[in-house]
Order: sequence, then structure tokens, then C-alpha cells
Amino acid sequence: MSSQQVRAAPGTEGYAEDATWLIPRYDSISFEDKYRAVSHLMPTAPSSVLDIGAGTGSDSVWLAARGHKVMAIEPVTEFRNAGIQRHFPLQIDWIDDSLPDLVKVARCLESFDLVLVAAVWHHLTPDDRIVAMSNIARLLKNGAILIMSIRHGPSPANRRVFEVSADETIDLAISYGLKKMLETQTASAQQINQKAGVTWTWLAFANERFIPAEYINNQCNCAESHCRDHLFIGHIGSTKRHRLWPGSRLLQARP
Repeated sequence: MSSQQVRAAPGTEGYAEDATWLIPRYDSISFEDKYRAVSHLMPTAPSSVLDIGAGTGSDSVWLAARGHKVMAIEPVTEFRNAGIQRHFPLQIDWIDDSLPDLVKVARCLESFDLVLVAAVWHHLTPDDRIVAMSNIARLLKNGAILIMSIRHGPSPANRRVFEVSADETIDLAISYGLKKMLETQTASAQQINQKAGVTWTWLAFANERFIPAEYINNQCNCAESHCRDHLFIGHIGSTKRHRLWPGSRLLQARP
């Protein structure tokens, strides 16, 4: 075992040795295809975003190019260096850190409007998932959104992977004060994984522990159960009840 493997962050085993062929595969997946199930939750107004497990940074690049302030967390040196070299002009803050502890992120004393945890959660042990959710919850601003994807199906033999259920993850998030907004299942965006039978559960949560009163009880006549300016939280008679969220264009217009 090499010294690099010994130092690998828990859950990243196998990625460094496969980086040569994984990097072009990751870069070939568009943000729109990957996040299609949760695209309506992406902020339209400039927001602070934490991308945990950023890989080569393709998701961070898409967000930064649209005016968001992005902190990209990636513990695999090969992925992080590829992202920095390929996307140097964009203002992305790259940090060598990892779940469950996010020690370096915590030292930054920042909080975020949107946190992405895509294709990461299934690499954590049950105990690590508890610690990770606790630390993620602390990083969410009032009304912020947490988006997660959980992998199901076969994985390469050299990866550390655990089967994780959506119900377990939802219960864990709720225990830290988050509210479930969305749960849906999709096929993999990668054809090779589709053929192998890999599927994904997408989850989204809102931090409603400290929502200011002015954000609550706003109403709109949205035709759908969601729109880009509101989060659907219930009904008042025949009127859908919503609240504004940090990415809302309406909120940005307030004095």
C-alpha cells in the first residue's frame, strides 16, 4: 500500500488510482443532465454555494459561471488539481477537505445558501453519516437548501460503498432541524452505469430552524407545486402557501 493510499480520506479509496479515466468521464456529464430532477431548486440570484465532493469541478464551474460564490470541497488531489488547472479563470475557492468532519470548512466561519452533496453519501459509514449531517446542518443559512444524491446498485470493487436508504437519510436530516422538500429516483446520467443498473435517489431539504417571520406566509398563484421564487409548504384553502427563499428574485428586490 502506498503512502498516498494510507493518507486517503475515508470513502475516497480507489479514486486516485482511477483518476486518469474518471476525469474525462466526469467532465463529459452536463450539469443539466445530472441535476435535472432538482433543477427548479437551483438559485437564480447570486448565492453562496458549498459543493462537497466537487470532483473535477464541473458542477462548481456551472454555478460560478452564473454568478454564484462557490466553495469546492474535494479531498482527492488528482481531481482537485484537474479542476484548478482547467477552470483557473473562474472564482472558485478550492479546499482539500472531506466529510464527515469538514474541519477546514468549519474554520472558514462561513454559511451557505445552497449545499450540494452529490455522489458522496454512500461512501460514509453509518456513524460518519450522523457526524456529517450534523456538520452540514450547521453550515446552512436561514432558509438554505441542501441537495443530496444517493447511489444504489453495483460499484467498482476498489471503492468503499455502503447501501443507504432514503428513509434513513430523511430521518437523519429531520433530526437536525431540516425539512424534506423533495424525494425522487432517477437513472444514472452515465450510460455505463445505466447498463449496470445503477440508480440514484435525489433528496432536497430546507433549513427551517430559524426562518425569519417575513419569509413565511407569503402567497402566490403558482400553477405548479413549486416555482423559482417560492417553496411550497402547504395550502390555505384553495390557495397554495409558499415562502420566499434566498435564491428568490422577489426577495432580491426587497429593500
